[in-house]
Amino acid sequence: MLSRTALSRGITAHRLSKNVTFYVNEIASPASGCKTKASQDLKPLMLMLPWLGSRPQAVAKYCEIYFRTGFDVLVVESEVQEFLWPRWGLDHGKSLLELLQSERFASRPLLVHAFSIGGYTFGQLLVHVSRDTQKYQSLTKRIKGQVFDSLVVGSLETMAIGLGKTVFPRFETLVKKISMLYFGMFKHQTVDYFNTSIDVFWNTPIPAPALFFFCENDPLSDARSMEDLIDYWRKCGINITAKKWEDSTHAGHLKRHPQEYLTTLDSFLSSLQITPLKAKM
Repeated sequence: MLSRTALSRGITAHRLSKNVTFYVNEIASPASGCKTKASQDLKPLMLMLPWLGSRPQAVAKYCEIYFRTGFDVLVVESEVQEFLWPRWGLDHGKSLLELLQSERFASRPLLVHAFSIGGYTFGQLLVHVSRDTQKYQSLTKRIKGQVFDSLVVGSLETMAIGLGKTVFPRFETLVKKISMLYFGMFKHQTVDYFNTSIDVFWNTPIPAPALFFFCENDPLSDARSMEDLIDYWRKCGINITAKKWEDSTHAGHLKRHPQEYLTTLDSFLSSLQITPLKAKM
């Protein structure tokens, strides 16, 4: 039996597992006022993949954006061990893939919003999709848009820096050194998996339009590498929107630049033409 927590403004939370919560939005009811199974199957679902160590109240601010536009929201959190031992990350990606293919969600249009390491989790899902594109063709077609906020891109050292800043910020330098040593000792179990995931992400099997938020001064996300990825996807025919700031905060662009963030996101969502309600950002 799913645990349910009543939320304000017609939102109900269903705890599906330790790291997965499904928020049902009653605000966006079918036009006829009759909630049929068919109408619910067509209701778009936001898949939100937060950053490592994200606080519930911070994630809630992003959920509210999508609640206001009528989305249901599926929040899937990541854990540090899934990054440190990528085999577990692949298992996590597989579980997420199976959930999205389950009867509850199998027919619903999808929008993805991934922050920081959430992009890594999405990449692990893509690894499974890339191994059998025919099998997951229906899923890739259901993904109508992708939003990536503060993707961790760059060198292995960038990943190690990110680990220190997000997990043990008081011991950032020490964690970085230990992480680099760890990655060196277990290259086949870590780095080789990272490289596979990165390659799949660059050559994504998802052709849906994408929006990127990033900044010049993010130590966890190399702006030049991000621009290279954006250029590559554009050459592959993917419709890209990008918003870059000279000065901002990793996974904190909404807080630092609220008006620009919301305006850009609103414009992107409108272009997809899948929002149940007119955006009220």
